[in-house]
Amino acid sequence: MGIISWIILGGLAGWTGSMIMGTDASQGVFLNIVIGIIGAIIGGLVFSFFGAAPVTGFNFYSFAVAIVGSVIAIWAVQMLRGAS
Repeated sequence: MGIISWIILGGLAGWTGSMIMGTDASQGVFLNIVIGIIGAIIGGLVFSFFGAAPVTGFNFYSFAVAIVGSVIAIWAVQMLRGAS
């Protein structure tokens, strides 16, 4: 995937993950993109660990992988910060 695709997928996945975790009000566009890209990497690692395909391109499956990874990343940050 190209850099523009990563930014778009990351932004959408980060925003969706922050909506799921209830942190959307405290995050801006830039943080949503960063969380989404990191989430895509984390989600790819988690899915690969369980034998599924990681992020495969700009498609719905990759979007779902990135959302799962974003939720994991937001949860981990909340645990490290001590927020519930």
